[in-house]
Amino acid sequence: MKNILDTIVARKWVEIRQAKENISTKELESAIAFETPTISFAKTLANSHHDTGIIAEFKRKSPSKGIFNAHAQPEIICPGYETAGATACSILTDTDFFGGGKEDLITARPLVHIPLLRKDFMVDEYQFIEAKSWGADIVLLIAAILTPKRTVELAAFAKSLGLQVLLELHDENELQNVNQYVDLVGINNRNLKNFEVDIERSARMAEQLNKNYILVAESGIASPETITYFRGFGFKAFLMGETFMKEDDPANACRKFIKSIKEVSNAANLTSS
Repeated sequence: MKNILDTIVARKWVEIRQAKENISTKELESAIAFETPTISFAKTLANSHHDTGIIAEFKRKSPSKGIFNAHAQPEIICPGYETAGATACSILTDTDFFGGGKEDLITARPLVHIPLLRKDFMVDEYQFIEAKSWGADIVLLIAAILTPKRTVELAAFAKSLGLQVLLELHDENELQNVNQYVDLVGINNRNLKNFEVDIERSARMAEQLNKNYILVAESGIASPETITYFRGFGFKAFLMGETFMKEDDPANACRKFIKSIKEVSNAANLTSS
């Protein structure tokens, strides 16, 4: 029986075939962004204004929640995220299931100076060439849809293009997908097969990961206290989408959240001292 992840990947292969017929790799490689150096997530995280670790996501809908911001505009929200203090911006480029597209990434690129993550279901090298030509700095690999061998191949290819790699894990069995070409390791608290959320997942798996990787907690993050909790397990970054995008002004919601994180952190420091 197919789950939603299987359905998405099956659709993705159709999209890739159609894209290859319409735009050659040579055309993609001729884009200005393809030759532009990528922006380092690690260096941006070291910047005092962007040290929050928040990867603020731009998306309009999801398979589990449906449409929550149909008319969201990347040219407004993504620069707003940067001003709010986000370390990076994740942009969904999947159309059918998340309401995004390449235009969102291409539109945002010249307007922001923080790293942009192309968030999609990446299964073919062609998609990485697309990502670089559209202006992405980071690409997502989802262990649940890739074998360890294929993960290495795609991560190595991404690195050859100058892209940084965020590898997303969901359970302990996927730890074998972690490899030397990965920059960030994300642990998704949401089960992509049934979309249930378990925020303890990240904490359980973090202890089994090499701390040389930048650890990213994903999904189910809605309070500053959750950020503090994850930081206690070594997480430096936090991917957040719905918490901001369900609001009328996502960028302002991000700003308020980041402010509250700092307030909670300051209060904790006062208590400990």
